[in-house]
Amino acid sequence: MTTHKTVEVSVDAMLDDLRTLVETESPSRDLDALAASAKVVASVIESRLGGQAVILESEAGPHVHWRAGGDPKVLILGHHDTVFPLGTLERRPFLVADGHVTGPGVFDMLGGLVQAVHGLAALDDLSGVEILVTADEEVGSHSSRALIEERALACGAVLVLEGAAEGGGLKTGRKGCGSFRISVAGRASHAGLEPAAGINALIEASHQVLAVAALGRPEAGTTVTPTVAAAGTLDNVVPAEATVIVDVRVESAGERERIESAFAALAPHLDGARITVEGSIGRPPMPESASAELFTVARRLLPGLEGKAVGGGSDGNFTAALGVPTLDGLGAVGGGAHADHEYVVIASMTERANLVTGLVRAIQGA
Repeated sequence: MTTHKTVEVSVDAMLDDLRTLVETESPSRDLDALAASAKVVASVIESRLGGQAVILESEAGPHVHWRAGGDPKVLILGHHDTVFPLGTLERRPFLVADGHVTGPGVFDMLGGLVQAVHGLAALDDLSGVEILVTADEEVGSHSSRALIEERALACGAVLVLEGAAEGGGLKTGRKGCGSFRISVAGRASHAGLEPAAGINALIEASHQVLAVAALGRPEAGTTVTPTVAAAGTLDNVVPAEATVIVDVRVESAGERERIESAFAALAPHLDGARITVEGSIGRPPMPESASAELFTVARRLLPGLEGKAVGGGSDGNFTAALGVPTLDGLGAVGGGAHADHEYVVIASMTERANLVTGLVRAIQGA
């Protein structure tokens, strides 16, 4: 069993650790940057909680795993990869001003990691607590999913430190999400001399865009949104190839099955055109039932706290789908995820750290 003296959560100390994390840039898929970031994350955890954080190598970058000892009871889940490329920090440095802290990754989700660590440091008994900080959440969690699921099942409860919902609410439900890539093969020809000799991949792609967009069912919470398209080489050449990428969000397993079946059944509209469809709804829906018990505890600790179902996905989708009680959105209060105006409200940091403290204590005593 690991014990720790009760300590007062210090905003200044949290900001110091947050600066350290933010100033170690960690874009997804940049293995060198993620390796450096993992070492810094491990160092912050060890300096505040003691023990040893283990760095687990993967093809997507290193994950960080810390265990206090004792029978596992609660998994603190987060990620250290961000969507911002190297050099963003130079243009948008870590800054504390006007009650906000800004910088790449402060809200999604380095602020949440810092709050969790400091909230745990306020406990005098950390037995049963695990922390897993992954390196590939922003790009689908393909390398970390099995580990996340393994530790969630072992612990039996998961607290996800993604940023709070708008207004500071917790995320009690999430849509399942995924993407599909439609590749079109046609035949090139001269657009002026013999356009009919070609098979226009752009026109075929346009048919596919309209077909998949019609799959959306807003009344059922299902959105199907074509987001990226590419076709053609020169303005006088009938395009021989085209691609379309489609973002999909669903609220139920039934809609997930319907959408995946519909994409698999897509067929060409033009004679001679060929299409290939890749992708899936990789993150299953997170039903609000998965968070109900833990949210009730959170409301007792912080009366007036709201719960919201949101469209974005997280690693909490995986753990909830296993039937493991999962509460998400416990991280920083702020906004601007993935945007240049990303920020964290400093005045909320102590309260959210204390919420982690209370939830873990309640889970330990259950």
